Amino acid sequence: MTSAVSGGVRVLLRLEGLAILAASVLAYARFGTGWGTFALFFFVPDLSFLGYLAGPKVGAASYNVAHSLAGPLAVLAAGIFVAMPAAILAGTIWAAHIGFDRALGYGLKYSAGFRFTHLGAIGRHVDPAATGNKKSEP
Repeated sequence: MTSAVSGGVRVLLRLEGLAILAASVLAYARFGTGWGTFALFFFVPDLSFLGYLAGPKVGAASYNVAHSLAGPLAVLAAGIFVAMPAAILAGTIWAAHIGFDRALGYGLKYSAGFRFTHLGAIGRHVDPAATGNKKSEP
């Protein structure tokens, strides 16, 4: 997948994910209700993986909806404007999860398959020489 970033830009985007994670964890430490709640809901966005049961296009779409910063920022803003602490906590935990994923290199998905992300391919790379194929996946 040639539209993935690489080099210094990829490093910068992963550091940005780390900064989002750190800011979210610090905000939760200040305003949160306890680390048990944080741990319980931290991986909830990964339920979007279930979309892959319907195929790579649906899977990529469901994953991207759950792993875009637009969602948690909207929930945070709504929580602030209507004074709803549960929404603020949900948005904070959700943003922390996205920052965690991005720091690890898990980016938004392309419909070509789960391993193709805007931060580059993830998982094992097949060596064409070892399989006898003339082409390999990036």
